[in-house]
Amino acid sequence: MIAKVVAARNLSDACKKVVRNKGSAGVDGMATQELKAFMDAHRSNVVNQLISKSYIPQAIKGVEIPKPNGKTRLLGVPTVVDRWLQQAVSQQLVIHFELDFEMESYGFRPRKNLQQAVLKSQGYINDGYQDIVDIDLKSFFDEVQHYKLLQLIYNKVKCPTTLWLIRKWLRAPILKNGRLHKRRKGLPQGSPLSPLMSNIMLDQLDKHLRTRGFRFIRYADDFSIYTKSKAAARAIGNEVFLFLKEKLDLPVNRAKSGIRRPSTFKVLGYRFTPVYKKGVKGHYQLVVSGQAWQTLKRKLRYLTKKTLPWSLAERLQRLKLIYKGWLNNFRLGNIHTKLKKLDEWLRNRLRYCIWHDWKKPERKRKNLIGLGIKQGQAYAWSRTRMGGWAVAQSPILRTTITEKRLGKRGYQSMLAYYLSVKF
Repeated sequence: MIAKVVAARNLSDACKKVVRNKGSAGVDGMATQELKAFMDAHRSNVVNQLISKSYIPQAIKGVEIPKPNGKTRLLGVPTVVDRWLQQAVSQQLVIHFELDFEMESYGFRPRKNLQQAVLKSQGYINDGYQDIVDIDLKSFFDEVQHYKLLQLIYNKVKCPTTLWLIRKWLRAPILKNGRLHKRRKGLPQGSPLSPLMSNIMLDQLDKHLRTRGFRFIRYADDFSIYTKSKAAARAIGNEVFLFLKEKLDLPVNRAKSGIRRPSTFKVLGYRFTPVYKKGVKGHYQLVVSGQAWQTLKRKLRYLTKKTLPWSLAERLQRLKLIYKGWLNNFRLGNIHTKLKKLDEWLRNRLRYCIWHDWKKPERKRKNLIGLGIKQGQAYAWSRTRMGGWAVAQSPILRTTITEKRLGKRGYQSMLAYYLSVKF
């Protein structure tokens, strides 16, 4: 298999994908934009190192990502060169595994997505399977046993060089707070290989559940099983707990796991609310969870901090990247009303940033005049004692920095984007 991995076409395709995905630099500081030039200059040397098993992966950069509950998740960022080679291996590995994965697995697969998983969950619930086994894997990406994963890959791929290379990446140390830490288990979240590796590992669970005839969905390490009674849910939950512990050596977070009813169940950022219609009983519709809204607002708040040294154009571009991805994920819920309110809040945040960028009263006066305010009024407004956030919500800026004017600078409301795109 290593010959297919290092084939010129495969390496070139992998390079294009890594550059397109962008992402942060690793411990060596190389940016994704530099990868093409590196590949052109050093490809032969890197290929020789891989084939001779003399290639040494660099350490992984540990980055703490905030979670909604106030805690953090450790993201592992390999160097750009390692990401390129991992992508090349992933492209060949997926050929061997994809057709064997079960249809109930929706995460990180061709022609599969989050919305399909959510709709399948809703379908089970509305068909009467309303006692749900909700199991949370405790720090799944940190707990995967390397020997079990490598054995699963070896069962399909007998290439010793490829397995040696994957093992090298799995064992690469992680740099946290200036210190290198050894890794003897776990997958680094942030590498091109980790999504496929998680599917390879948990496909064993999928096959077990499928053999037992259970109704379930799985998206990466999030999975749930749907039954018609609490007794059945309890029995299945115990069985799955033992399977995960004994066969896959994966711990379950007991505090976050349990048997749910639709009204207390959340799946991939959605929750379920009953439909109250004449002749309709036991049916549920999808709504976006409060936590998902809070996550979006937290990201928008960060990007509109007045102290960040960005131009308005750059700020708007970063905002679009965030809310487009969020809207794509949560397009199934009824979000019009909340989006409208969130848009108003976001425009005020942008006005606050602009007011802060104007800094001195004289510059504020001139800019207000440029926006059509009479000189006397512009002078008074520019000398206001109101705080910046109060000014952003007042007629001083709401009548001057209007939505139309923001639109000329590249702004598009989230609701306008949502309504304009045919998902």
